[in-house]
Amino acid sequence: MTTPPRAVTLAGAVRGGRSSARAETEAALARIAVGNPALNAFIAVHSDEALADADAVDRRIAAGEHLPLAGVPVAIKDTIWVAGRRVTQGSRLFADFHAPADAIAVERLRHAGAVVVGMANTSEFACKGVTTNPLFGPTRHPMDPALTPGGSSGGPAAAVAGGLVPLALGTDAGGSSRRPPAHVGAVGFKPSFGAIPYGPGFAEPFTGIAVMAPIAADVADAALMFEALAGPDPRDPDSAMVAPPEDRPAASLTVAHSPRFGLDAPVDDDVREAVDSAVEALARAGVRIVRRDPVWPAGVTETALMPLQHAGLAVLYGDAFRHDPTLFDPDIAAQIERGLSLSGAEVAAAQLLGTEVARALAATFDGIDLIVGPTTPCVAWPLDRLGPETIGGRPVPPRAHAVFTPLINHAKAPALSLPCGTGRDRLPVGLQIVAPRGMDRRVLRFAAFAEETLAAGGQGSHP
Repeated sequence: MTTPPRAVTLAGAVRGGRSSARAETEAALARIAVGNPALNAFIAVHSDEALADADAVDRRIAAGEHLPLAGVPVAIKDTIWVAGRRVTQGSRLFADFHAPADAIAVERLRHAGAVVVGMANTSEFACKGVTTNPLFGPTRHPMDPALTPGGSSGGPAAAVAGGLVPLALGTDAGGSSRRPPAHVGAVGFKPSFGAIPYGPGFAEPFTGIAVMAPIAADVADAALMFEALAGPDPRDPDSAMVAPPEDRPAASLTVAHSPRFGLDAPVDDDVREAVDSAVEALARAGVRIVRRDPVWPAGVTETALMPLQHAGLAVLYGDAFRHDPTLFDPDIAAQIERGLSLSGAEVAAAQLLGTEVARALAATFDGIDLIVGPTTPCVAWPLDRLGPETIGGRPVPPRAHAVFTPLINHAKAPALSLPCGTGRDRLPVGLQIVAPRGMDRRVLRFAAFAEETLAAGGQGSHP
């Protein structure tokens, strides 16, 4: 498989006349034709539309337009509206749905010169930590087809890590675009809530925390994509400005190392060693590292907030479930059934807990610029199960692999997963970098510094 050029390089070549959007789109379509059958990362490829869009980009460049993402092929998660394209959410309920409009983020990608080449696989309604669904089946890990890339943005992450496209657009309401990149060795960036406008599109089961999330092979490409997408839009009342770039050198920041993000959660030794090694490398590069954990409100666990997702699914799809439960992925059906059984008080308690989580994370940043720790407590696991059966030598429930990401969503803060070495079987490990809400560019700038630092140190592998 031919590895595509990075988005920054590719766009510069197209703008400079050393390549063309059509040539880059044709190359991406050829890579997808060869590589996708083994991965099932793309569930639809729109060759004719992509080539027509690429020709339009070439005409715009010839007319003198400056396009930051000129000719860059992009995969879009199959939950995000792309006008005229079939968008299914991995659900039989939407098997024949065609989006009536572009999501604002897709509209901005096109405006910046990107070319949408197809739709990437997701779990049903983006509500599961592995990427499989009743319509299209599983997405496989680029390094080992017996493993899952995780979910729900496993298709976009595998498309990038598998070398099919330089960029993908995912969504993240609990870690869906940080955990899969961590498992496959890509960069996944969850912006602050509202930094990238959301919709028009499907109703979200988990309201008030879901974001559009760039997925890329390196930090520079993720930052390029973010800058093309960020900024308020009147069509999304939750959209907001984020802080401008800072002048402080990245190495001058004070960074808290939180090995378990303040949770009583097991971590596999290979992940712990990779993250510790990365933190030590950053300290040697001059970063002031301190040890600090968030102090979460009593009762906080990853599952304590799940009633919000289950209730949301029940509201949106409970009637269809009552009519025919077999329409759904059995794991999603179980979530809908739980949602139908919840009381209003239980849902309200979870909402209040989410607000307390946001306050707790904000308080952690007193005197601290960033927090770093593991994106996930384990590397990728076999495709045929919801999660590893043990982590850190302890038996764990199926969602234990997801423990370190959802609280950041409820805090509405930005977070990025950066490859930081490998664990067992040379499977990738991710370092999660978290900042206060609105400090998205601080995360990206520090991540670029960390990426360079870790690359210079030959970071870090495990047998």
